[in-house]
Amino acid sequence: MAPLPSIAQAGKSVGLSNQQTNPALNNLLQEGRKRVNAGDITGALVLYQQAANLERNNPRIFSAMGYLQTLQGKFSDAATAYQQAIALEPNNADFYYALGYSLAKAGDNKGAAAAYRRTIDLKRNQVNAYLALAVVLLRQEDYTGAMETCQQAIALDPKNVEAYEVMSSSFIKQGRTGQAIQTLQKAAQLAPRDTGVQLKLGTAWWKQGNKGAALYAFKRALQLEPRNPQIHLHIGKVLQAQNDVNGALDAYQQALSLEPNLVDAHASIGELLLAKQDYLKAIVAYRHVITLAPQNPQAYYKLAMALKEGDRTSEAITALEKARDLYRLQGQTEGEKKVEAALEALKKSNG
Repeated sequence: MAPLPSIAQAGKSVGLSNQQTNPALNNLLQEGRKRVNAGDITGALVLYQQAANLERNNPRIFSAMGYLQTLQGKFSDAATAYQQAIALEPNNADFYYALGYSLAKAGDNKGAAAAYRRTIDLKRNQVNAYLALAVVLLRQEDYTGAMETCQQAIALDPKNVEAYEVMSSSFIKQGRTGQAIQTLQKAAQLAPRDTGVQLKLGTAWWKQGNKGAALYAFKRALQLEPRNPQIHLHIGKVLQAQNDVNGALDAYQQALSLEPNLVDAHASIGELLLAKQDYLKAIVAYRHVITLAPQNPQAYYKLAMALKEGDRTSEAITALEKARDLYRLQGQTEGEKKVEAALEALKKSNG
C-alpha cells in the first residue's frame, strides 16, 4: 500500500487564517500541533475536534482529524473526516488520496478505488495514487486494471520498483508466473539491495518449480538481511524439498533463534524429525506447535503420528480425537475424514 501523508502534513496543514479574529481557535490549533509533535495523538484529536466546532468551514481541520484517526486505526472515522474536508474543498487531490487510503484500510476497496481515481484526475503525476489504485484493484481481482495502472505509474516513473512489484503480484494471481519473474528481475535490476524484491523473486521461482533459482534468490535476500527469520524459513523449505534434511533443520533452527515462537518453523522441524524416525524429538516439536497454535488440528494429527510410532497409543488416540474435534469445529470435512480413518485403524491395531 502506498504511504500515508506525512505527520508534518497533518500537523501543519491547519491554516491560521483566523489568527487575528479568533484567538481561541488559533490557540486550539497551536496546542493541537504541539500535541502532535509530542506524540499525544488522542489529546491533539480532542483539540482539533474543538477547533472544528468553532470553525466548521475549514477543511484543513477535518483533514488533520482524519490523519490522526488513521494513526489510531479508526479508518472509518478517518474516512468520514476526509469526506467532510472534501465537501469543503472538492478539488483537493491530497484529501482524496487520504480518503482512498482510509477506505482501503477499512475494507471498502470499491470506494477506495473511486477516491484514488479522483486523486489521479486532479493530480495526474501522483505516482503513489496509481500504485494504491493498483493494489485495491488487485484486491477486487481486477488484474487487467491493476496491470494497466502499474504501467501508467511506470510511464511516470520508470524506476519505480514498487510498480513492478505490484505488477508481478497481478501476474502471480493470474498464474502467469514466468511474466511475474521477468517483472521482478527488472525490479531487482533497479533495486539490487531490496530484500523484499529478492523474497518475491524467490517465491515466484518456487511457484514455478525452480528450486535452485528460488534458493539463490532467498540466499541473496539473506545476505541483505541476515537476521530475518522468514528468510531462514524460506531457505529451510527449499532445502527440505531438495531432501537436504540437515541443511533444512539448520535453517529452521536459525529461524527459531531469531523468532522462538515461529509456528511454521517448529512444525517443519517436527515433519523432518518424523521422517527421520526421531519420534521423541518430533513429539517435542509438535507439542511446541500446539502450545503456540492450540487450534491447529494438523499439529494434533502429526503429534498423534509421532506418538503412535513411539508406541504411546493411548496418547496418540487422545491427540487424534482432539484433531478430529478441531477439524469438525472448523468445518474441514476432508481433515475430519482423514483423522477418523486414522483413529479407526489405530483402535483396531490396539485390539
